[in-house]
Amino acid sequence: MKSRQKQRPARGSRLTASEIAELFTRLHALDPEPRTELEFSSPFELLVAVVLSAQATDVGVNKATRKLFRVANTPQAILALGEDGLKAYINTIGLFNAKAANVIATCRLLLERHDGEVPDTREALEALPGVGRKTANVILNVAFGQPTIAVDTHIFRVANRTGLAPGKDVRTVEDKLLRLVPDAFRQHAHHWLILHGRYVCKARKPNCAHCLLHDLCKWPEKTPLAGNDGAWRSVAR
Repeated sequence: MKSRQKQRPARGSRLTASEIAELFTRLHALDPEPRTELEFSSPFELLVAVVLSAQATDVGVNKATRKLFRVANTPQAILALGEDGLKAYINTIGLFNAKAANVIATCRLLLERHDGEVPDTREALEALPGVGRKTANVILNVAFGQPTIAVDTHIFRVANRTGLAPGKDVRTVEDKLLRLVPDAFRQHAHHWLILHGRYVCKARKPNCAHCLLHDLCKWPEKTPLAGNDGAWRSVAR
C-alpha cells in the first residue's frame, strides 16, 4: 500500500498505473468471462437488440426480442414483417416507433450494401440508422472481438466516481479508458465496468459497503466498507 501511495496518478486518471491494474485484476478474478445481458444468437440479433436497448433496460429488450426472434431474426424476415408488424413485437420498449423505423431501414441497408451481413467496421456500422458510436462499439466488441469500450451511463458514472477516467463527456471517458486500461483487460473492460455500475456503484444508492474496489476508489462520498464478500456476484447473478 505504501509503494502505491508514493506513485503519481496515471495521466488523465486519479489512480496510479498499479491501482488501475489492481482494479481490473479484481474485476477479472470475480468474473473472468463477462457477457452482455442482452440475449442474442447472431451478430444481427445483437445489432437489433442493442438498437432497441437505447433508453431501455436489457430485461425489457430481452422480453420483446424473445418473441420477435422466434419469428424474424434476419434482415429479410424483419423486412417481411414491415414497420407496423415489427412495432407489434417491440411496443413495450420506449421510443418503439422511432426504433422500428431505424431497424427496418437498417435491414434494408444491410441487404443492399452488405449482403445481409452485419459489417465489422466502425464506419459501416455508424452508417446504419440508429447506430451511433456506442452501439458500434458494442457490436465491434461483442460480435467481432475488438477491444473497444462502449461508454454508457454506468461506465461514465464509475469512471468519474472512482477517478479511473474522469471526464465531462462520454467520448473523453472512452478515449481515456482506451489509453489507461491495460491491454490484457481491454477486451472485457466495458462489461466489467457496466456490471459494476449496474449492481454496485449504482446512481442513487451505491453499495460502497460491499464494493471490492473500495480501497482504490477516490470518490469522496463513499461510505465505509462493511466487508468484501463478493456482493457484485451475488447481486448480479
